[in-house]
Amino acid sequence: MKKQSSVEWLQECLNLHLTHEQQMQFEGLFQQAKQIHKQEIEDAYWDGGEDVQITIRKCEQYYKNTYEKTR
Repeated sequence: MKKQSSVEWLQECLNLHLTHEQQMQFEGLFQQAKQIHKQEIEDAYWDGGEDVQITIRKCEQYYKNTYEKTR
């Protein structure tokens, strides 16, 4: 089961109280916030791996495996 990011959680909570039109207005901001969060997680994974051979691809794969939903 994939984890829900804090940004996804916030979006889900707010969407319960927003009209469809308001949700569409905020969609771009949520997408930007998700990209920022993704970079933060990948950076943290990278920074924590000083003892291990880590590549950018491994950091991206970690985020994808942990947070992205399979479609």
